[in-house]
Amino acid sequence: MTTLRKSLRGAALGALLAASAVAVPTLASAQALFSAPERLDGGQVGFSSGERGKPVLPGGPVVANGRGFHPGQSIVLMYGQTPLSTGPITANAEGGFEARLTLPADAQPGNHPIVAVSQSPYNAVLADLKISPNVPLSNEAAYRITSVQPTRGLYQTAYSAKRNAVFATSAVGRPPVRQSELLRLNADTLAVEARVTPAAAPGRPGRDGQVQDGGVFAVYGVGVDDAHDTVWVSNSRQNTVAVYRQSDLSLVRQFEPGTVNHARDVVIDEEHGKAYASATFQPEVVVFDTGALSVAKRIKIDSTVRGETFSAASVSYDRQARRLYVASNSTNEVAVIDAAADTVLNVFRVPGARSVIGVSHDPQTDRIFVAAQGTDNLVVLNGSDGSVVADTPVGAGALNVVFEPKSRRAFVSTFGAGTVTVTDVDGRIVANLPAPPVANHVSADGRGNVYVAVKSGWTTDGNDSVLRIRPAR
Repeated sequence: MTTLRKSLRGAALGALLAASAVAVPTLASAQALFSAPERLDGGQVGFSSGERGKPVLPGGPVVANGRGFHPGQSIVLMYGQTPLSTGPITANAEGGFEARLTLPADAQPGNHPIVAVSQSPYNAVLADLKISPNVPLSNEAAYRITSVQPTRGLYQTAYSAKRNAVFATSAVGRPPVRQSELLRLNADTLAVEARVTPAAAPGRPGRDGQVQDGGVFAVYGVGVDDAHDTVWVSNSRQNTVAVYRQSDLSLVRQFEPGTVNHARDVVIDEEHGKAYASATFQPEVVVFDTGALSVAKRIKIDSTVRGETFSAASVSYDRQARRLYVASNSTNEVAVIDAAADTVLNVFRVPGARSVIGVSHDPQTDRIFVAAQGTDNLVVLNGSDGSVVADTPVGAGALNVVFEPKSRRAFVSTFGAGTVTVTDVDGRIVANLPAPPVANHVSADGRGNVYVAVKSGWTTDGNDSVLRIRPAR
């Protein structure tokens, strides 16, 4: 294994300074430098830690994998003008390569541009090396964590005050998904009180044109409607949603496939009889009438990024503020929707964030908490003008966030780090709690408890868990 010979910090600046000192050649001399360009269609480079599911950390290993090069071609990985390896890398007979390196301990977290320069013939491929922050566990004694393993494939949880129950969704595998459950857990004991497997889904056309097994209407997102004694779930694979009865988990209404594109999150405005479902990859939130069980409206969201399309991900409903908050994964924005009129009030960009996905809100301070998976941070925005209040590194793969009103803390699940990071309203970390291996989703019950859906990731036991986090006193 090779150690990077120079810290990534400051290398780009050094390259810039070096380049500025080079005289600009004349056109005649420049023409002599250029040969026929490489027609490389599939040259790609990616980076990983070498251990599946684990992030790249300062001082840790990095594995560079390339493909689509010419067999025997020489490749050098460059950060600015600094080569990352002690010598050139040679593509194998299939045009691929693997290079194992070690990051310096002072490597700064972030997305670093790396250029893979190939010779004979010349070409350059740009790739991102993402270095995640290493946030240590802290203040564990301040919280009590209870864990149960009710089923495999856990995705989300939601609390019902009416039944003092936690509803959880699960789905295992890729389409056709055949193993999926909706569960009701006792909020005090976390024991399973009821469970149901969704009904069979329509068949899917295969590559040969024949209808294939459609699996079941697997459940992913979940929202609770205590006013109607129902549970709403998203059927992401069938692009729709469904409604179940809380008491016995019997099916009340299965909406038609195609109702909501890759439906992700479902949140409920119980007082005003509305359910909101985010249409993943689309600039849309679908509004349902929870009494009539029908589509009431489709809210279109325009991106403020020129030429780009808002891509709905997580949604969060603040009952007190009567606002809906929607994260855009592709454009790194947050939309604020007036839930009384179901109209868009603001669309804020989230500076310093990439792959924005989780969102929550504190009505008392009017602050928006945004989790960004691509930059491993929690960004806190001022809800009135979108200005940045805080930008906090929380760990690899910041996926979801919930603001817990009783303790006035934000809880962030990190998919890569396997932790739940707790911050105050100003974005300062007050605790970092273990939730291994993959902390997928966080929800709050309004009583001070936070529930975490933890996926097994790539571990061999395959046991997912639901965690309940509550203050120790």
